[in-house]
Amino acid sequence: MARHSFIAGTGAYLPECIVTNDELARSVDTNDAWIHDRTGIRQRHIAGPRETCAHMGAAAARAALCQAGAEPGEVDAVILATSTPDQAFPATALRVQAELGIANGFGFDLAAACSGFIYGLSVADGMIRTGQVRSALVIGSEVYSRIMDWHDRTTCVLFGDGAGAVFLRATEEPDRGVLSTHLHAQGGLGDILYVDGAVGRHDRPGTLVMNGREVFRHAVTRLVETVEEALAANRLTHDAVDWLVPHQANRRIIDAVARKLGMNAERVVVTVDRHANTSAASIPLALAEAVGDGRIRRGDLVLMEALGGGLTWGSALARF
Repeated sequence: MARHSFIAGTGAYLPECIVTNDELARSVDTNDAWIHDRTGIRQRHIAGPRETCAHMGAAAARAALCQAGAEPGEVDAVILATSTPDQAFPATALRVQAELGIANGFGFDLAAACSGFIYGLSVADGMIRTGQVRSALVIGSEVYSRIMDWHDRTTCVLFGDGAGAVFLRATEEPDRGVLSTHLHAQGGLGDILYVDGAVGRHDRPGTLVMNGREVFRHAVTRLVETVEEALAANRLTHDAVDWLVPHQANRRIIDAVARKLGMNAERVVVTVDRHANTSAASIPLALAEAVGDGRIRRGDLVLMEALGGGLTWGSALARF
């Protein structure tokens, strides 16, 4: 029997500080109606000084291990997707490894912007399938509040901070696990969503720049394509999917993709109203919420998709 990975546990961490649209409107020319009508966002979590990328990632990972009934000593790999690492090096994944007391294995960071969790899931699943590891933590942790231009109302209203994680275990059970992952990128579109700077450059620490209209146009098309790709690869129809867990960038994008796929809104997990766009953390945060409140159950087929700066995009299909 072929070995593959299954999601044994999910975990989440959200900063204590919540900033509503009305509170944001006190410092930037906007209002709750303008933000909500265009994005579906009502509030976002903003990290405090001690809530670093590593701190949040470790908290989410700890929760995922707890749900799986696993100990840190069982972890063979830590893969952390982020666009906002605490340091150029060591990798934030290694800070998480140290904080959790994981003595063995290895870890590294992965940069694919908002698609980072899907990329990380694909890498970890591949390592488990080939026998390189028996288990892995895949984490998305982001502190986008530290790369925002807080005077630009077209971008600062969109993002929030947080971390989500899954713990993958190897299995040979044919009726559960990660069925397939599908990754794509188009570097020629890098200038429609990027950070104008680099880690370690004091003259240009970097802020996020986005052409929202172009991102929206590409997002709906590419996300529908990659979802169809995942279903076709597994010879499944739309009706077979129990839950769509999309990247939480914008409610309009989520609704447009769901409509094109003919998916009922009740089958789509949405957290963007409360979390805003947490980039690589958004899918694992949404997964953790839906598993935690009992919506996603054993045997459910879950389809995940994301698009981010690069452009990068991808999908993953998993049976819980």
